[in-house]
Amino acid sequence: MNASFASKRLSRALLVAAAPARRSAAAASTTPAPPLSHPPSSSAPESDGTTRSLFHSPWSVLQQRGVKVRGSDVRPGNVVERKGRLYEVVKADHSQQGRGSAMIQVELRDVESGNKVNARFNTDESMEKVFVEEKSFTCMCTMGDEVALIDPQTFEQVDVKRDLFGKSGVYLKEEMKVMLRFFDDRPLSGAVPKRVICTVVDTPPPLKGVSATPAEKRALLDNGLTVKVPAFIQSGEAILVNTEEDSYMSRAKE
Repeated sequence: MNASFASKRLSRALLVAAAPARRSAAAASTTPAPPLSHPPSSSAPESDGTTRSLFHSPWSVLQQRGVKVRGSDVRPGNVVERKGRLYEVVKADHSQQGRGSAMIQVELRDVESGNKVNARFNTDESMEKVFVEEKSFTCMCTMGDEVALIDPQTFEQVDVKRDLFGKSGVYLKEEMKVMLRFFDDRPLSGAVPKRVICTVVDTPPPLKGVSATPAEKRALLDNGLTVKVPAFIQSGEAILVNTEEDSYMSRAKE
């Protein structure tokens, strides 16, 4: 009898002790759970200030992205991706094959190895153009195949190969403003101004007393390049030269 009574008291005590826990569980089941917090997505803008800074200095975004372009839009100096490799366009010649589709013949330089290859594709063929960074430098001096440049903003010196400028490397001279194109902090190519002043070192003198004089003649410039100039140009004169076409433009203004 005493054992049965003690057992009932123990059972009642356990039920009373468990009641608060049951009430807490019931309350928890009826209370809506707080929303889960997610880490901020890396694709979302961090802040308005960050977004504005990207527009003021967009290179950090553009360098990592490309854009699809047609073959007809490819120009020398562009960097394109083909078959998983990056190439700089050295030359681009458009041609029409009879009644067939228009083609473009290009000379490409492998960014990694520096090797040059020739390729041909349709003008409407799609490819990815890679954005590169352009920075202005001042030419300090040339030493054989080496060119010493300086950043006018930071005064940092950069030494590059003359080949980086292609055929335009012949125009390099001290204090000339040039442009370098970079990808992943590596110089890809260089460019000189489209118009430069050169001095005529040697050219035939104007013919006197001859009625039928030629309209043009050849002239040797101070950089070793030979161009055609009007018959009235004389040795020692300074002329303005188009560096893209290696052609005479006019007498240089004093």
